[in-house]
Amino acid sequence: MVKRFGLGMLLILVFVALSVPVLAQDAPANMTVSDGGLITYAAESCDYGGEILSIEAVDETTVKFTLCYADPAFPSKVAFAAFGIRSSDQLEATGGGGDLLSAPMGTGPYMLDHWDLGNEIVLTRNDSYWGDAAIESTLIFRWNSESAQRLTELQAGNVSAIDNPGALDIPVVQGDPNLQFLPREGTNVFYVGMNNTIAPFDNVKVRQAVAYGVDKQRIVDQFYPPGSSVADQFMPTSIFGYTPEVEPFPYDPEMARQLLEEAAAEGGFSLPIETTISYRDVVRGYLPSPGVVAADLQQQLAAIGINLTIEVQESGTFLDNASAGRLPIFLLGWGADYPDATNFLDFHFGVGANDSFGTKHPEITEPLQAGARLADFAERYPYYIEANTAIRDLVPMLPVAHGGSGIAYKAGVAGAHTSPLGNENFSIMDDPTSDTFVWMQNAEPISMYCSDETDGESLRACEQVIESLLAYEVGGTAVVPSLAETYEASEDLTEWTFHLRPGVTFHDGSALDSNDVVMTFAVQWDAANPLHVGRSGAFDYFSGFFAAFLNAPES
Repeated sequence: MVKRFGLGMLLILVFVALSVPVLAQDAPANMTVSDGGLITYAAESCDYGGEILSIEAVDETTVKFTLCYADPAFPSKVAFAAFGIRSSDQLEATGGGGDLLSAPMGTGPYMLDHWDLGNEIVLTRNDSYWGDAAIESTLIFRWNSESAQRLTELQAGNVSAIDNPGALDIPVVQGDPNLQFLPREGTNVFYVGMNNTIAPFDNVKVRQAVAYGVDKQRIVDQFYPPGSSVADQFMPTSIFGYTPEVEPFPYDPEMARQLLEEAAAEGGFSLPIETTISYRDVVRGYLPSPGVVAADLQQQLAAIGINLTIEVQESGTFLDNASAGRLPIFLLGWGADYPDATNFLDFHFGVGANDSFGTKHPEITEPLQAGARLADFAERYPYYIEANTAIRDLVPMLPVAHGGSGIAYKAGVAGAHTSPLGNENFSIMDDPTSDTFVWMQNAEPISMYCSDETDGESLRACEQVIESLLAYEVGGTAVVPSLAETYEASEDLTEWTFHLRPGVTFHDGSALDSNDVVMTFAVQWDAANPLHVGRSGAFDYFSGFFAAFLNAPES
């Protein structure tokens, strides 16, 4: 049976003689419910600016997405962890927040036992899992920001694996017969972001001066592990959308000083510029040594006339501030969620991007929109040349490095692997020394409602508990079935129909159905939905992947 639920403040179904539901006054204007209890969520038209026109529960196990334009990357998008399917009952019961953040309920091979804030997250095997059961009965997430301490824990046998061992620690791991190091492909980018609505970065010459004034090769040589490379563009070279024809600005401190002098004369401000650069002290594959890199950038930019005061912010606060456009200049990065330009470029610079870099540039957004709607790579390619050229010239950010990284495991761990997407699957791993697999990463998850998180440490934890309609193959990027057993698309790629796997249950024993899928997406899509809450309410992935929110506030 399809759930016939109240949806609390969302919906009251009043059945009259013909069993036609009547919506309460506070029901979302864009939601309708059939007399069989099936939900459809639809925009009035595509004029609101987003990609999705409607999401329909066709029957108990079938969901249909109708798009405003073709999207060949749609399967890769819906496979991502931010769109993990939630129980509509839990969405309602939590009011769109609360336990969604700290006590998630999914369909995955592991389920939450408890979260000891600041210490560890304990997951237990889901014995009712629809697929292959997890090998280990318990999975524990721990964290430590110091790579040397993570290695000490691994050497002592206290953990089964550690993420991102430091550059100096990798040879130690490789030389220890009790350990193994598996490299992870550097499908990421570290960048220096600048907000064009905050002076003096509202002047493009100041942003260009930063681009000319940073010796990126020096940073990679001094602070990055083997396998890393200088970033010529925001796109990694291995992912479609990288265009070698678009050459970066060279390192030229004299040109940087000249541009700053011109900007100062035009803008009526004096040199040196005094400003604050912000970062979070969290190790990532794209930024293995944030503190020392910040200090090096401070030294390099001081030499051209920009004096930086370094500010370290708590991770969640930093991400929220960056997303809201509150930081003049900051250090951040990105790792691939799926291997396509839309994941890197559209999310950061497209019409649905957040306010990190300030006002969007049509010289960038327009070719990105055109390229995203084409299936043929040869037809798409010229649009990415155009977009990458504009990104270089307008400098919303300076790409610095593509970081090599990896995972260190105990030598005997079966199923050990790395993923270019950073979404390692712990359910297939076996630590022969214990019935518990202990994973140590760089930082504590911010929350486990990953629809409203962009932090990799959070996403990895969510992926063990929450599942999406589709998934990525273990250790790779190809899309494979998950909660949707099969799917098909119309010839023009604007209609995508997913057929749910039968017999799947959430961790509380309730059955997965099509209404759960509709509501999972709808509460992110519709900014006027009372359940559009989350942790910060930003839901950056939704707008970044699908261009715009429904009923977005004017501000």
